[in-house]
Formats: sequence, C-alpha cells, structure tokens
Amino acid sequence: MSLVLHGYWRSGAAYRTRIALNLKNLAYEGRTWDLRTGVQRGDDYRALNPQGLLPALEADGAVLTQSLAILEYLEETHPEPPLLPRHPIARARIRAMCATVTSDIHPLGNLRVLTSLRKDLGADETQVSAWIARWISAGFDALETTIAQHGKGWAYGGSATLADCCLIPQVYGARRFEVDMTPWPRIRAVAERAAEHPAFVEAHPDNQPDAD
Repeated sequence: MSLVLHGYWRSGAAYRTRIALNLKNLAYEGRTWDLRTGVQRGDDYRALNPQGLLPALEADGAVLTQSLAILEYLEETHPEPPLLPRHPIARARIRAMCATVTSDIHPLGNLRVLTSLRKDLGADETQVSAWIARWISAGFDALETTIAQHGKGWAYGGSATLADCCLIPQVYGARRFEVDMTPWPRIRAVAERAAEHPAFVEAHPDNQPDAD
C-alpha cells in the first residue's frame, strides 16, 4: 500500500501522525506544505482537504483528514503492533487521553487561533503565551492524573499507544512556548522515554526534511 502524508514539520497533528506511522513500521512519502505562507489555504491543498488543515493522508486511493481519524484508520488496517489494548475500558481511556490533547488543548493553541488572537484581538506575545500556558496546563493536569493511575512507563500501560502519539507532540509544543513543565513529572518521564525510542525520534520536527 502506498501512503503519502501531507504535513509540515512543526505541525503537532502531522507530528502525531508520523509517530503512529513509525510505530506501525509503515513506509510513507512525505509532502510538505509551509503553514507560514498560507499555502494550505490555496486551491492545490484544498483539493485534498477542503478544510485547509494538516495533515492529510493519501491511502488506498482515498484522502483521509483529521489526525485522530487517520490514527484510527492505521490501527484498524495495520493492527500489529497494536496502539490500542484489547479491553474496551482501556481503549476508551486512551481515546479520552487523546481527546484531551486533540480537542481540549491543541485546537486552542494552533496557528489560526494564535493568528486571530494577535490580529483580531490585538494580543501581544505575553498575552498569547499566557493563553497557551492556560490551556496546556489544564489539559496536562488531567493527563498527569491519568498517567499516575494507569501509566507504566508510557502514558497508558507499559508500551506506546495512541495516547503517546498525541501527548508527545503536545509536550514539544509546550516546550516551544516555554511552558514550565515542572508540575508534571510523569508527563516529563514519558517524554524522556519517547526521546530514546526510534519511532519518536524519527518523527520529531527537528528531524524532518523541511525543518528550519
């Protein structure tokens, strides 16, 4: 199966997709769209994804959008190695951890929201940083508790799951915006473990061909 991932090196949603592809040992072609130039809003990219958001994955003759939907697709079509456990309760908890990142943290700190804060509301960089830290902190507080209850080296259990695919890019985002990570030792420990795992290292934004 031929896979083409349309992304951008610093996109958190593309980052989590790269991690999942690597954990599944799936080869893919990467195509980059520089979000800073607005190319994702042009006709060429909107022909792939009318929403104009990254990532998009070409697979099986179709174009898939929304990173969580892509992650679920990869899990369903390539179940080994599994990124979701067998037990329904565990699966639901991991999906909830993913949603904490993808629904409650990441959308409030993505490029189009930050651009709106700056241009439409006149927020300065101090205010923007405070906005980002507020929502990251709220989400990380909840995730820290869940990891304390269910993590065994990773965010949930003793092996990497979809929860880690979502968590690690958000940690990268927090550090990028200089959010103090001191309050979340368990999240930091998971991030340290991921930093030694080849699938996560290869997916890191700094290791992408379009990184600058």
